[in-house]
Amino acid sequence: MPTDGTVILLPASLSRSASLPALITAAGDRARNRYIEFFAAEIRNTNTRAAYLHAVEQFLGWMETLGVDLLDVAPLHVAAYIEKLCAVRSAPTVKQHLAGLRSLFDYLVVGQVMPFNPAAAVRGPKYSVREGKTPILSAEDTRQLFARFDPGLLADVRDRAILGVMVYSFARVSAVIKLRMKDYQRQGMKAWLALDEKGGKHNRVPAHHQAIEYIEEYLQKSGLPESRDTPLFRSLTHRGTVLSDRPLRRENVYHMIQRRMTDAGIGCHSFRGTGITNFLEHGGTLETAARIAGHASTKTTQLYDRRNSAIDQGEIERIRF
Repeated sequence: MPTDGTVILLPASLSRSASLPALITAAGDRARNRYIEFFAAEIRNTNTRAAYLHAVEQFLGWMETLGVDLLDVAPLHVAAYIEKLCAVRSAPTVKQHLAGLRSLFDYLVVGQVMPFNPAAAVRGPKYSVREGKTPILSAEDTRQLFARFDPGLLADVRDRAILGVMVYSFARVSAVIKLRMKDYQRQGMKAWLALDEKGGKHNRVPAHHQAIEYIEEYLQKSGLPESRDTPLFRSLTHRGTVLSDRPLRRENVYHMIQRRMTDAGIGCHSFRGTGITNFLEHGGTLETAARIAGHASTKTTQLYDRRNSAIDQGEIERIRF
C-alpha cells in the first residue's frame, strides 16, 4: 500500500474473495493474491483498472462456462474469445480486452501462477484511425454556450470556469476535478494551471486570459478560503447555493454537461477537442498543442484536429457528368 496517504479505490468485486472469478479462487491462494495485486498495484489509472477488470471477468466467466481451468487456458481459447468479441464489439474495445488479458496473464506468469501467457501470441483486429470520433463544438457554438451562463448564479459561475479550463487548457476532466487551490497560480496579469494528467504527468500550462477571468469570477463569488491544499472545484449543497468541502467527481461534470448541452453526443472530451481544433485553426502548431494537452506524441493530438473534416460544397460540386 502507498505510504503517502494515497487511497487506492478498488472495484467492489475485488473487496471480497467470494466475488472473485471462480477460476481464480479455484487456482489457490497464490492466484487469488496475485489477481488482486494486479488490479491494486499494477494499474494506477482508475479508468484502465475498471476497463481491464470488466474484460478479464468477462473472459474468465466464459472460460468457466466451457469448463476450462485457469492453468488450462490456451492461446486457442483466447483467440476464440477475441473472434467472438469481434462480432459484437468495436475494434478498439476488442483491442482493449486483449490488452487487459495480456497484462493480467503476464503478471500471473511473473508471479509463477501460470507457466506461460496464453494471450501473448493472439493478434487483435486491425484498427487504424487518423481522426477521432469525439464530437466537438464550432467556434460559434462555444461562444453561445459560454454566453448562456448566468453570472449571478454560483452554479453557473463554477460550471463556466470548469468548461473554460477544459476548452482553453485542453485539460481532461480527470485533471480538472483534481485541481487544488494551489494549482491555480496567479502572478500579476498572468496565471498558470498545474494539471495532474493521465499517466502521472504533471503539466504546468499558462492560463488563457478568458479562463483566468472565469476562474477569478468563480473565486470571487464562491468566497472560497485561501487554504491552498483544498479542492478548487467543489460540489454544491443547499439547492446549489453553497459550496461543500468535497471536490466534484467525474460523474458530476458529465451530468452538468448533459444538462447544459442540447447537442447529442457532446461529452467531457468534446471540450478538449474543441480547444485543440480552435488552437490549430488559428495558427497553433501541432507540437505546441501536444505540449499543452500533455500528449506524448503528436499522433494522439492529431485525433482531435478536425480542420480537414469539413468538405466544402464547392469541392463536391466538382463531380460533373
